[in-house]
Amino acid sequence: MSTTHIDRLRALLEPLAAQSGLDLEDVKVTQAGSRRQVQIDVDADGGVDLDTVAEFSRLVGEALDESDVMGSGAYVLEVGSPGAERPLDLPRHWIRAEGRLAKIHLVDGGEIVARVLAADEDGALVEVQPVKGRGRAKERRLEYAEVDRARVQVEFNRKDDEQLDELLEEGDDGAE
Repeated sequence: MSTTHIDRLRALLEPLAAQSGLDLEDVKVTQAGSRRQVQIDVDADGGVDLDTVAEFSRLVGEALDESDVMGSGAYVLEVGSPGAERPLDLPRHWIRAEGRLAKIHLVDGGEIVARVLAADEDGALVEVQPVKGRGRAKERRLEYAEVDRARVQVEFNRKDDEQLDELLEEGDDGAE
């Protein structure tokens, strides 16, 4: 689809998202066989739940049916969230990723894996993880202008969770 078509879709959808307390993160239209597929990602502080996504999907479906943005052809509508490994493109993405691990590609060609400790409109304070477990993690202020691209990483065995498990096991002896 042309950029102007996506722009028209965004113009229709952004007020609906704002009215629903959501941020419109991404809009894609692709051809899926004889139908077009409209994929919409929304997010909010604290994330989005299935009920919110379902209600927003209903609003979007009604708005698309009432407008001429999609023309008369059939389409499939999918509404969801950016997912676990979401890209960090805007300051709000970094703020929402506080406490999460991110893989960050720097403008200078470097690459780091860091935990987002805090973020604001200009940059983020991150804890850079040691390479292959060597050394100690170091805090670093990272301005967004230094970042080429970044993406949240999925963690299956986060250190804080392991420490919590150890504390719970120690408390299992029945003593209070």
